[in-house]
Amino acid sequence: MINSLSGRFLILSVIFVMLAEILIFVPSIARFREEYLISRLEKAQIASLSVLASQDQRVSSALAQELLDNAGVYNVVLRRDAVSQLVLSSPVPGPITTEVNLRDPSAFYLIQGALQQLLSPAEGVIRVMGSPTNEAGMTIDVAMPQAPLRAAMVDYGLRILALSLVISVISACLLFLAVRSFMVRPIKRVVHHMQSYASAPEDARRIIMPKGRIKELRRAEEALAELQTQLTGSLRQKERLAQLGSAVAKISHDLRNILTTATLLADRMERSEDPAVKRSAPKLVNSLSRAVNLCESTLAFGRAEEAPPTLTMVRLTSLVEDVLESERLASSDLVSFHSEVPIGMVMRADQEQVFRILGNLVRNARQAIEATGKPGEITIRAEEDDSWWKIHVCDTGPGLPPKAQENLFTAFEGGVRKGGTGLGLVIAADLVRGHGGELNLLETSEEGTSFTMSLPKEIALFDQAAQ
Repeated sequence: MINSLSGRFLILSVIFVMLAEILIFVPSIARFREEYLISRLEKAQIASLSVLASQDQRVSSALAQELLDNAGVYNVVLRRDAVSQLVLSSPVPGPITTEVNLRDPSAFYLIQGALQQLLSPAEGVIRVMGSPTNEAGMTIDVAMPQAPLRAAMVDYGLRILALSLVISVISACLLFLAVRSFMVRPIKRVVHHMQSYASAPEDARRIIMPKGRIKELRRAEEALAELQTQLTGSLRQKERLAQLGSAVAKISHDLRNILTTATLLADRMERSEDPAVKRSAPKLVNSLSRAVNLCESTLAFGRAEEAPPTLTMVRLTSLVEDVLESERLASSDLVSFHSEVPIGMVMRADQEQVFRILGNLVRNARQAIEATGKPGEITIRAEEDDSWWKIHVCDTGPGLPPKAQENLFTAFEGGVRKGGTGLGLVIAADLVRGHGGELNLLETSEEGTSFTMSLPKEIALFDQAAQ
């Protein structure tokens, strides 16, 4: 709690509000002291006027003491026209320890006196001079005990302190909730998105979608989304380059053998008039073609920079028909194509990339069937549940050999056809991962092969975790 942003903000809010309350408390306690003393002067004035209104301006000692007790003072002196008159008097328990002049006092004078009053001992006598009413220049001078004043100031201060604490806690809680709502929760959302992306940086669906309503946070989310997009593309490029690097030795060896054969045949054609040249020419052409195809496939794979998928709602029926129609144009009469996709089924994906995925799978199946010289069928099926879209590509071909199954999604090693590079399945699997899904070999045997592409409908809801 203390180490969190919201917790520290809560503590700082309480401290700052308390500091503000202290700045308010000092003049407040000075004002309270001034009003307290003025009230005593007013009561003393009333008591003195009562005496002056009596016959011979004399009252009994009992009445005089009652008037002094009611005013809370020891004596009352009236000063008018430079003449002082002791109106009421009683024994003073000790010497005067503090003098307060309330005739036009400054704010600094009142604040200084109030602080000294709080820090001074409770015992003592205060002399107070003031003019509660501006009548004929009359001034009242009284002596009063210090203990009741100090006790009243302490009580007032404690009440102010309690009120300040309540205000501080309420203000801090409101600020805490506001900061948590407008700052902490959006920051947590960004952090959870970063953690989600870090767990699968190839999954473009984990790239953050900027939703912040605060300008600065939204700009941060947009910058993070751009960075993640670039990083995803870079990771794919580097993965391909790494695979390309690991295959360089094998490619060099195979290419050297192919070109060596072609070179020998070319030398023979140049040196001899032998009729066997006619038989050697096709071999030379085939050797060179394989070398060219291998080089072109390798270079194309190394240059590939797949962009993150652009996710839209795709009508799967029409997309599958386009894929099958493209393969029908390239196929022989041995292969028949079928679609078993529910009418109206839609999925969230990149239409062009899904076309390439299905195109690679169907093309591999078609070439495998044509290589056997026997009739065969290729079928695309689709289904969905609450969590996944699944597309199955099934064929009745000869099945995959054990070596191809072991290196199915490894570049240059998972090829089935003679001279094949195996890049089709690698590219298809890469595109599926970019959607956050999986491409799996469901089954393969002499009766046929089935691949399943699974795309998730949702990923972990990190927005809810941040809340």
